[in-house]
Amino acid sequence: MTRVWRSTVVRHLSGAVLGLLALYLLSNSLDPFGDLQLAQICYTTIATAGLTVLSGLSGQISLGHGAFVAVGAYTTALLLAHQQWPLALVLVAATVLTALLGALVGVAAARLRGPYLAGATLALAVGLPSLADYHGLRDVLGGANGLVVTPPPPPLSLGEAFPVERWHAWIGALCLVLVLFLLANLVRSPLGRNMRLVREDEDAAALSGVPVARTQILAFWVSAGCAGLAGALFATVNNLASPGAFGLPLSLSLLTAAVLGGLGSLAGAVYGAVLVTLLPTWSNDLAQAADLPEEIYANVPLVLYGVVLIVVILLFPGGLQSGVRWAGRTVRARLHPR
Repeated sequence: MTRVWRSTVVRHLSGAVLGLLALYLLSNSLDPFGDLQLAQICYTTIATAGLTVLSGLSGQISLGHGAFVAVGAYTTALLLAHQQWPLALVLVAATVLTALLGALVGVAAARLRGPYLAGATLALAVGLPSLADYHGLRDVLGGANGLVVTPPPPPLSLGEAFPVERWHAWIGALCLVLVLFLLANLVRSPLGRNMRLVREDEDAAALSGVPVARTQILAFWVSAGCAGLAGALFATVNNLASPGAFGLPLSLSLLTAAVLGGLGSLAGAVYGAVLVTLLPTWSNDLAQAADLPEEIYANVPLVLYGVVLIVVILLFPGGLQSGVRWAGRTVRARLHPR
């Protein structure tokens, strides 16, 4: 067992190094807007990966992950404004604080099932970001306008003219690779096995000696920590933490990304996050090219989301990752016919 675990860690570490190198080369080939999109893809993938572990691996449906993203973003904004902490320490603090909140939510979530859990997390998505406009917190959290975030500039060793968008893309890429490495090892660990058992049958898992409630709480803890880190990166990249950015649409878009990519698949989280991030840009370009009226222009992203989601579900019910696996099996069968 130890030998298998070590070989898995080494394989994932090799993949992480290759992924980091690929993202570095990609970033260097992009213009500032491309680097901005890459940074957005990175933090969206981090949040989606945490959600796909929660929903796909442990079977707990969450409609409120936008609230955890908000906690990470506001923590980052407050620490950078008042404490002047190094950015790395701020990212860690935002992750830990959000993970602790996720553990508390997980305690309540462990007692809920199905639509009741979805309803509770939906209330969290709607209610928590709105606290920023509560009269007792308005002065601290900036109200409806939110807080302006001023992250540290790129190191001077990179040069005075180094693009800040590329620096943010590098930070996002490093965080993304680290998160995927840790989650990939978690999936293969005994805890990941327990999560799958709980997802399949809670009663059978309990009879097998699996601590069901503890496993579900840990799943929420991990997932919320990922969302908190994504929120910290969101605030750093966009220079803003405002309640309007973390409402229900964000939670639904993260769930859409997880479903599009394939629940339970970390690679699928990457595919889904890329689609969710780039579809608005593609739809805007399409609307501009077609010279559509303004009232139609605003609805093109929603229509495109729906069309892509329907097509993916019809062709690949298990998400894009299931399509990639099918394509891989087809190619291997053609190359090595029996």
